[in-house]
Amino acid sequence: MKTLRKELHFNLPARRGLVNITGQVQQAVIESGVKDGLVLVNAMNITASVFINDDESGLHADYERWLEKLAPEQPYSQYAHNGFEDNADAHLKRTIMGREVVVAITDGRLDFGTWEQIFYYEFDGKRDKRVLVKVIGE
Repeated sequence: MKTLRKELHFNLPARRGLVNITGQVQQAVIESGVKDGLVLVNAMNITASVFINDDESGLHADYERWLEKLAPEQPYSQYAHNGFEDNADAHLKRTIMGREVVVAITDGRLDFGTWEQIFYYEFDGKRDKRVLVKVIGE
């Protein structure tokens, strides 16, 4: 059994942002030497998400509009959580978009369906955040 633990680091310049991390995850799989197994990709902050979907700009804009309707950033006073912070909406958006993904590894490659890519989505940026990549297999 082989394993690899790797952290990806982000500090996005805006409050919200979307990053395709598929290449970085595939690189971790290659570094691990695992040919058959699983990779867990996990947002290590409660105001960020990791999810799988299509890398299409219209869809990305749709996420932003949809999430802002469900959990609008402002007015900050609408949230009981906001006091010393103003990021209650970020916590809610993360809950909607999810914490992590697990992807099969076959022949040393991420085993995706058509169009699938892995994304990091930040909802409270402008500070250091981490994503855990844990590869396990043979």
